[in-house]
Parts: sequence; structure tokens; C-alpha cells
Amino acid sequence: MTLTEDASGAWTVIALDAMAAQHASRRNLTVMPAAPSSPADVAEALTRHGYLPDEGLATSIFLAVALKRPLLLEGEAGVGKTEVAKVLSRWTGGTLIRLQCYEGIDASQAVYDWDYARQLLHLRAAEATGEARGVGTAELENQLYQERFLLKRALLQAIEHTGDSVPVLLIDEIDRADDEFEAYLLEVLSDYQITVPELGRFSATRPPIVVLTSNRTRDVHDALKRRCLYHWVEHPDFEREVRIVRMRVPNVIEPLARQVASAVEALRSLNLYKPPGVAETIDWAQALAVLGVSELDERMVEATLGTVLKYREDQDRARQHGLAAMVKTAVERGAPVR
Repeated sequence: MTLTEDASGAWTVIALDAMAAQHASRRNLTVMPAAPSSPADVAEALTRHGYLPDEGLATSIFLAVALKRPLLLEGEAGVGKTEVAKVLSRWTGGTLIRLQCYEGIDASQAVYDWDYARQLLHLRAAEATGEARGVGTAELENQLYQERFLLKRALLQAIEHTGDSVPVLLIDEIDRADDEFEAYLLEVLSDYQITVPELGRFSATRPPIVVLTSNRTRDVHDALKRRCLYHWVEHPDFEREVRIVRMRVPNVIEPLARQVASAVEALRSLNLYKPPGVAETIDWAQALAVLGVSELDERMVEATLGTVLKYREDQDRARQHGLAAMVKTAVERGAPVR
């Protein structure tokens, strides 16, 4: 089963076709059977699909879905902000439409553009067949600006989506975009509509689930924040990070997962240029598992430090702090609770 919405906004349930059901079965996933009734439902569903949220994040996602409001997730890189949208897509069965922001992005890359090559071919075909001779210039121009020549980018795809399930629109790293692009988003996030001057207004019959992420390399403007619900994504606490490692790297034994989580927690306390995120914790655990490591030691930490710290200055600071002491604490803390 998968989730959809009728024109009145009510949630309904529809059946997947056989091919989609087989695909979901092959991936060992279940799509959202009904609208979540509480944050606890959201937490349970995300956990089932490989993401362990805390109570605050589960509550924010629940409210974003229930109120049909965009959700702005801020936090340090690697804490799992982007993964939220991916997991929501797997859970709901909706198409994930991702817009990766960068400096200089504009409407032609994010919203729509015109297929100039096809327009030129249309003009040449009209000239070759003689059609252009009996057509006025204004009418010929109107032919060029029809929807068939419109290239729909991520934002317009999300607004115009006609699938059975509600799409998930991920606007990733909005802090990398310019102020002008943020201003353009206001219409999209306020009314779920986009205006194309040559064609008119496109409005969503079913608003997408919208997730924006920011690493806070700069502050997002208040006008954009007012249109969103907001949640700051923290690094997980020790026990939750152990659970994440065990979930994402199942071939890592429990004591090693605890040691890795403890060592990463210690590294984050060193005032590094780029503290390791959950993604680095998972990478480190995977690397150690591939190497056949069952317990951390100073030699192995030194050899694999590049999987968790990506700047030379941060690695030097960790060495100055003392890898041996960090490993000793990690091994002691990583011992299973009796």
C-alpha cells in the first residue's frame, strides 16, 4: 500500500501495482500505510527504514506532514539532514526530487528552462515545410513557448507531479545559494505554485513534502524561515550513535561499535575544524570491519584516521591530544554493560 491525497486534502490509501509491490519487496521496505497519527508513529516508521530520529526530529517531521509545511533542518555537515528526505521518500513511496543548491543557482537550473534546440528545430521544420510562410510572427513565437518545449527542473517537477503518491522535495544546502534564489523560493514555499511568464501559473494539486537543509555556512533569511518549520539536528548521543552504527554496519560487533562511537565522541570535543559527523562514524566502522578489526588500538586508529578526520590540522590536533589515551577510554567505555 502507499499514501496519497485527494483534492480536499484528506489522506487515502491506494494499492500499488504488482511491479511496484515486487520492487518494494525486493528492497525489503514497506511504504507508508496511512498518515502518521503521532510523532511516535514517525519515529517507529523511520527506524524501520534505517533512520533513528530523536524525539524532537520525529515531532518536527510529524508536524511538517500534518500541517503541510516545509521543514528546514540545520546542523553541522554529516549529522543526517539529507538522509531524512531520502528515508521519507522510502517510507511514503513518493518520488524523491532533489535540488542541490550552489552559488549562482538560478531559475533555469532549479525551476524551468526552454528547450532551445527543439525550438530551433521547430522553426527550421516550419520553414522547410512552408508552414512559416502563412503564419504571422506573433503566432510563430506563440508556438515556440508551449509546454512541450518547457524543460521542467526540480521545483517545477515537484509542483507538477502527477504520481499516485506525494513526492518528497529535497532542497539541499540552501545556505550555498544566493539571496536572489532564496527570494524566488518564497512563492514556491508559500503557495506551492510557480509562475512561468509565457504560460501562466502552475499550482500543486497535492503539495509535496518539502525538506530544506542548511549547514549554516551563512544565515538563511527570516522570510524563508517564516515559511518553514525548523529543527536543529544535533550529533546523536553515545547510545543512539551506537545503535546507528549497529543498524548501518551490521557486521560490526557490539563492543567495536561502542568503541568507535566513544572515540568519535572524544574527537568532537577537541574543537576541530570539521568535527566528524554520523556519516564519518559509519565510514570508520565500515573501514574497521573490512580490515577485520575486533578492538580498537592506537596503531589501527592511526592507520584509519583519514576515514573519520578529513583535514590534516584536525588529525594533528587529535595526535597532540593523545591517541593512546583516547583509545584506552574508548575500549573501557566500549565494554558491554553487564
